[in-house]
Parts: sequence; C-alpha cells; structure tokens
Amino acid sequence: MRMNTAWPVAVCATILYTNVAQGAQPDAQPLLMTSPANWQLAQTTPSGAAIQSDPPAASDAPVSSVSQYFSGWFDRVERAQASQPHWMTPLVTVTPRLEQEVRYDQYWQNRANGSTLDTFGSGKGLELIPTETNEILINPPAYQELGAVKKPVSGWADDPFLVVKQRLLSANEQDGNYIVTTFLGVTAPSGNVAFTNRAWYITPTIAFGKGWENFDIQATIGVPTPLSYQSRLGTSIATNVAFQYHAFAYFWPEFEVNHTYWMNGIQRAGKNQVFLTPGLILGRFQIKDRIKAVIGVGYQFAVSPKFTDVPVMTPVYDRAWVMTARLTF
Repeated sequence: MRMNTAWPVAVCATILYTNVAQGAQPDAQPLLMTSPANWQLAQTTPSGAAIQSDPPAASDAPVSSVSQYFSGWFDRVERAQASQPHWMTPLVTVTPRLEQEVRYDQYWQNRANGSTLDTFGSGKGLELIPTETNEILINPPAYQELGAVKKPVSGWADDPFLVVKQRLLSANEQDGNYIVTTFLGVTAPSGNVAFTNRAWYITPTIAFGKGWENFDIQATIGVPTPLSYQSRLGTSIATNVAFQYHAFAYFWPEFEVNHTYWMNGIQRAGKNQVFLTPGLILGRFQIKDRIKAVIGVGYQFAVSPKFTDVPVMTPVYDRAWVMTARLTF
C-alpha cells in the first residue's frame, strides 16, 4: 500500500514558513493541527492563552428540504389561491378551483318507489393544496341508511377515497377571471353488500369556469368508468353546471344542472338522468386567522327520465335535500 506523502510535505512547509515569518520569537505560537485537512493558527491573549474559534451557531445548521416544504405550506397555498378566481365551491358541482378545507355533506333522498336514503358525509373529507397547481382530496366513505322499506338496511358506501386535481390555466378577477383544471378520481368497492357496485371506478374529469364581476359559471365533464362488470354497470358521462352569483359579502345563491348519460351497460344503456338544484351558500365567515366557515343548503329534484325500476331504478332518486358545511384554512 502506497502512502500519500503530499500532506506531510505541505505541513512541514507551512510550519517552516510560519516560523520564518514570525522571526522565531520565543513566545510565538506554532501552527495547531487538528487533522491533516484542518489546520488553524491559534490566536493569543496578552497572557499567552490560546483562543479557539466558537463552533457555528445552531441556526447556521442546514434546514432539511422536508422541513422547508412544510414550513412554507401556507405561503404556497396563498400563492395558489391568489392566482385563481375567488368563487364559492358549489353544492354538487366539484369546483375547478384549488381549495383547502375540511368538508361534510349530507343528503336526504326520497325515491320514487317510496323508499328513503339518508347519506352521511357523501364522500367528502379533507382537501389539501400541496403545490401551487395541485390539490388532493382524501375522502372517507359515506354512511347510508335505507328506510321506508320492508327491511331497512344501513352501512358504508363505496369509498371515493382519492381525487387529484391539476390546474392547467387560471387567472384571478383582475387578470381574466377564468380557470381550467383536470381531475382523476379513484373509487374503491369497499361498501357493504347493499350499497357497493363491486367494482373499482376511475373518473377522469375536465373542469372549467368563467366569471363576470359577481356572476360565474363552473362546470365539469367526467367519465366514471368501472374496471370490472363493464357490461352490467356501463360507462357514463356526468356533466354538472353551476350558475352562481355573489351578493352582500356572504350570500352565494346558485342554480345547478346535473346530467348523466349512460353510453352502455345492461342497467341503463342509452338513458339520461337530469337533476336541477337551486341552493344558497353562506360564507366565508371569519373564525380565527386563516380558518373560515361555510354552510349551504339546496333542494335537488329529477326532471328526466320518467321513473322506471326496470331493470334498475332510474332516476336513482326523485328528490333530495342537500346540506354542506366546511371549514377552510
């Protein structure tokens, strides 16, 4: 094994140069060596005691990229929301805007066959903005109670556990008042026997909106696609359009059209289903710092098609009250 002789030569040369430069004075301090790659010249006090340099302060230590990411979370959210319109998220239509909130929705449905279905949570949950152009929605499954039938039943529905939004274009009210976003949703067949479709669903969606002063239109077009039992369930096209007006700081009256067309599938191939939903949303009420409250209510009713329960119930219900409660942050 060969020894590296370069650093001993450099050390000797440095010591020699230092002694020559100091004139070989008796009280001159020699060069201190702490390691071959770390030399420091001791400073002296009048008494001749050596003074060591202080270690770097803790604040000078490097901050991890993970810590920087989370410490800058709300600044990033502010920038994301400042670059888009400040409309209200509608009752039913998923907004193309990026939103950060905790949300709870409730449906009380009356069906044309005389039964009722109460839906708690309605697949809404936590919405976060991890980047300036993305949002993720982490949704728990809804809990449902089917009543006014011979054998009432309750349990969990399938879980639309994840939706990812990618904002493509946006401008706030001063720069154009518009937005275009894509979604991808995933639903797991985790529900109880009475409420599950027994199939995974993926739902690609395009969403867009345009505003004119206090009036705006928000719309989505999605394609819920089952990954199994395709011949029975079929692929549908779901279109939602919300017309919304902002008045008196906290009032957001709206009117929504919710349309579904089944392209194929034994159950509903070729059928259309249309709901109309007038509603009112109130907010955003300041709670503390960034936290604001929103609450809304609407009445949804089917206008097409004429009710049939062969081979399955269409429309899926006749009318429903809709309630939403949210805390934005």
